[in-house]
Amino acid sequence: MGAIMKKQLLAGAALSVLMTGSAWAEIVIAVAGPMTGAYATFGEQMKAGAEQAVADINEAGGINGEMLRLVTGDDACDPKQAVAVANQFAAEGVTFVAGHFCSGSSIPASQVYAEEGILEISPASTNPDFTDKRPGDNIFRICGRDDQQGEIAGKFLAEKFAGKKVAFIHDKTAYGKGLADATMAVYEAAGGKPVLYEAYTAQEKDYTALVSKLKQEGVDAVYLGGYHTEAGLITRQMREQGMSTVLVSGDALVTDEYWAITGDAGEGTLMTFSPDPRKNEEAKPIVDKMLAAGKNTEGYSLYTYAAVQIFADAVKAAGNTDLEALVKAMNEGTFNTVLGSLEFDDKGDVTLPGYVFYEWKGGKYDYLEQ
Repeated sequence: MGAIMKKQLLAGAALSVLMTGSAWAEIVIAVAGPMTGAYATFGEQMKAGAEQAVADINEAGGINGEMLRLVTGDDACDPKQAVAVANQFAAEGVTFVAGHFCSGSSIPASQVYAEEGILEISPASTNPDFTDKRPGDNIFRICGRDDQQGEIAGKFLAEKFAGKKVAFIHDKTAYGKGLADATMAVYEAAGGKPVLYEAYTAQEKDYTALVSKLKQEGVDAVYLGGYHTEAGLITRQMREQGMSTVLVSGDALVTDEYWAITGDAGEGTLMTFSPDPRKNEEAKPIVDKMLAAGKNTEGYSLYTYAAVQIFADAVKAAGNTDLEALVKAMNEGTFNTVLGSLEFDDKGDVTLPGYVFYEWKGGKYDYLEQ
């Protein structure tokens, strides 16, 4: 081998070392949720928020000089798939996960994150067990909880439908059943007596039997613990049977897809969700930028954006991505986000304002005028 060729080889080797070296100057983070399946609209919201946050942070010079790289995991809201995704993230060297969406996914995945030392902030999982029974102090959420949502909804039903017939239905998931049960407990504590408590199976197309049962009972309001796809079909099928029953539900109806299923039948549907982050002054420039790029800003988009913001600020405060230092920064910090200023309590829950009521009108949801 000639000296020149040797030199070129050595130069090539040095260059590849340099390039690999620069590739290390990045922090791998992830977003996880239902990217496919019946609830893919929420995966789309989460992905849009995470991508925008990463782009904005990198554009501003990254975190402590390191760039963020985002990987995406699809759990299709399936617990087994969520665990597989979590293990995959661990293999890929992920430091932080903005996810998951469904509580039934977040709860088992959090076991993996606790074992593997990965910080998890869920933008959307509301089941109390997610933090009440968290397997490690590296598990957080920035949305509210079903018991807070149930508190608002249960009282509302007891007051607004006093002396009327109220039914409770749920889809048997950790989220849906948890939400219906929490709401019903508050409704009963306020003196309400449910006329029906019924479970249904998610992802079916025909809910005629359930709707007929609600009609037979002469139900004035039905509280649904579940997701927008089934809620939309049930609402439509109630209208088809000539019922004027009001559907009341939770935060899983914060997607335009709900109206795409119901059409005008969705008029007057009520739901609880946190104060709309799109109305925050701090969020306006980001919302405008995302809308201009044709990205989704509804529902949990900005919650996911905020999760990435919090991670970035925690790394800055900690000076590195060491989990112990990150958790300390999370527990001690006050974070200025697109959702407003927030802190975490000793369970990993957030100190943001709770839930408010929204009404679907003319294809959009907005605050309920009371």
